[in-house]
Amino acid sequence: MAVGRAFSSSIVRQQKRKVEMKMTKSMLVALAAVLMAGSARAEVVEQTANGFSLQEHVTIAAAPDKVYAELIQPAHWWSASHTFSGDAKNMTFDARAGGCWCETLKDGGSVLHMSVINVVPGKLLRMRGALGPFQSTGMDGAMNIVLTAKGKSTEVALVYNLGGYVWGGYQALPASADGVLGLQIYRLKQLIETGSADTPRPAGEKP
Repeated sequence: MAVGRAFSSSIVRQQKRKVEMKMTKSMLVALAAVLMAGSARAEVVEQTANGFSLQEHVTIAAAPDKVYAELIQPAHWWSASHTFSGDAKNMTFDARAGGCWCETLKDGGSVLHMSVINVVPGKLLRMRGALGPFQSTGMDGAMNIVLTAKGKSTEVALVYNLGGYVWGGYQALPASADGVLGLQIYRLKQLIETGSADTPRPAGEKP
């Protein structure tokens, strides 16, 4: 009988530990969801044989007009490591239909990053073009950035749809591009909220 009671107690303890582990896991998942709610979300939402779509979402603690004013000045927040010249200060942005998001290079050179095709100040910015290494491929893209007021903050939703020929296929290109865009949106947020685009990203977030 003593052995039976001991065996039963052991089973009860094991079941209790399993329940506690499940509860802890659920709490951690819930906590992660709460923490992520205020941070940037970035993902490759779709990838096919002829194109892919990237989406970046972030909430910035500022009014849409302030966010827009900085958005159209990439020289203030774009990462220097993702420029052709090595310095984001060489970027210019003409925020009107037909305008150029360009970059000046040494010896009189220049780069057209994207062309502006639709502008609604404080609400919408739409551009066409292939950023960075995509320029040397047969790809083209459309980038839509929508700003939505949420109380005293602004929700920024960026969608970049790309398609076209790439020798050897897309492979890791979508994930790589997603990481780069996610970084830039994070830098925009940090510039507006802290005054410095160079604020390090929290450990565990996308590079």
